[in-house]
Amino acid sequence: MRPDGKPEGIRQSMSWLHTWTGIVLGWLLYAVFFTGTLSYFLDEVNLWMKPELHASVPAATPAATAQVALAAMQKLAPEATVWNLDLPNERQTSVSATWREKGQQQQGRAGLKRAELDAATGDKIDVRETRGGNFLYRFHFELHALPRAVGRWIVGIATMFMFAAIVSGVITHKKIFTEFFTFRPKKGQRSWLDAHNATAVLALPFHVMITFSGLLLLVATLMPWGANVAYDGNTQAYNMERRGMAPAQGQREARGGREEGRGKAEQVDLTAAIVPMLATAQAQWPDRQVARITVNKPNQRGATVELRALGSDSLATRGRTDSLLFDAASGKLKETPPAAEPSAASAVNNVFASAHMGRFAGPAVRWLLFLSGVAGTAMVGTGLVLWVVKRLPERRKLGRTPFGHRLVEATNTAAIAGIAFATAAYFWLNRLLPADLAGRGDWEINGFFIAWLLTLVHAALRPARAAWKEQSIAVAILFALLPLLNPMTGGHGLFTAIRLGQTAIAGFDLAMLAIAAIFFVIAKRMVQKDRAEHKARAPAAAPVEVLP
Repeated sequence: MRPDGKPEGIRQSMSWLHTWTGIVLGWLLYAVFFTGTLSYFLDEVNLWMKPELHASVPAATPAATAQVALAAMQKLAPEATVWNLDLPNERQTSVSATWREKGQQQQGRAGLKRAELDAATGDKIDVRETRGGNFLYRFHFELHALPRAVGRWIVGIATMFMFAAIVSGVITHKKIFTEFFTFRPKKGQRSWLDAHNATAVLALPFHVMITFSGLLLLVATLMPWGANVAYDGNTQAYNMERRGMAPAQGQREARGGREEGRGKAEQVDLTAAIVPMLATAQAQWPDRQVARITVNKPNQRGATVELRALGSDSLATRGRTDSLLFDAASGKLKETPPAAEPSAASAVNNVFASAHMGRFAGPAVRWLLFLSGVAGTAMVGTGLVLWVVKRLPERRKLGRTPFGHRLVEATNTAAIAGIAFATAAYFWLNRLLPADLAGRGDWEINGFFIAWLLTLVHAALRPARAAWKEQSIAVAILFALLPLLNPMTGGHGLFTAIRLGQTAIAGFDLAMLAIAAIFFVIAKRMVQKDRAEHKARAPAAAPVEVLP
């Protein structure tokens, strides 16, 4: 109700909803947006945080790399029941190998052994222990140190509030598209509102897509009852059918012919046989390369070789990749039934999920998604700051800062500048902690949260503007120096990576410089404002008497 007793209109009601949904979960949403935006470079972050892999440079041709990898597996795991080789690509420099020894569990991830192989020599690379970018990726929808379901529920509820804030924000600002082209600097609250509107409208389709698709990805957690009833609690069967997936061709062959495969082993020279197989795959997929080679029952009768394409030719078939199955002994292509097509509902869900995660995207589109994520992060951040700025007149009337306002000020600083500082500290610890430290992956994560907590303590002890300025300067310095830290601690520097065509490593360094530039601009503006206010407060100089 309004003060005159009349009911509020829809715009006034939506304004209240937008304000309070924004501040109640804004801090969590900022962390979700920030870490989710970095996750568009998940593979790049993983590679950067394992500098031992930077020296791996693929052979002249994919076929040569495959031959080297297969020869290495023949020495490394000749008695294994299956070899999986993920070949290098623009986001991966080494060959990631997994295999199962006899007697181990033959399904799922349990029982798998792993190794990273040099793409040129096949030598096994000893890689430091780290959670890499997977920690940031998991944190943005599961948080950390919580049961997985609890973390997803919390993020899911926050995403619902985010979607409500976006819709109510569009309704509240009837001139939102007009005001997008209006920015009034140095106008206090008006400037912050202009910045909030501009970042909201700049990537509005992205914001709607990312929140709605995020809810779809969490639907099995938020509303599991239908799937549990229809599939008798078998979530794996539900997920496979929802994505239009079926067991890999090679796995079907391996399970179906398990008894047939037992017997006297026969040596098959796969290093020679793989070349025509790759040529057949290249003719089948002229616009895509082979991503994975799977050898089922190596050195046994009935051995098969499965080649999988990199990516999919449709967003609607997320999780399903095209594959070809060959007989290892003869090299002949085997006929296999086509994979099941997803239903219309599953196809729509797959499109949104693929768009959310950006796994389909090439470098240009991935950078566009990253910049849209930056705009979304800025939208949440400016909204948090605007909440404080709008209440400054109230504080001036009171002549003091209420505890609630001070709490929001300090938490805003730690939520916005603090998580960036913690992320930079996470990357620095990856290079500064001893490579052979026991549990170093956990120590990297512990350092992330310790650094984040310190920013909250710092923001609580320092005046609000001073805390913003000091933390922004620290963040800009830490991120700007990461490209220099990389070659000093065993990795390939920016220019070396560009020369070798290692775009993943170069892309990480460029992304870090972009983040540093953002916080440098923030710090610069604060320093300039402090100088201007100090100059305005300085007493005017006494007039100098001019003698005749």
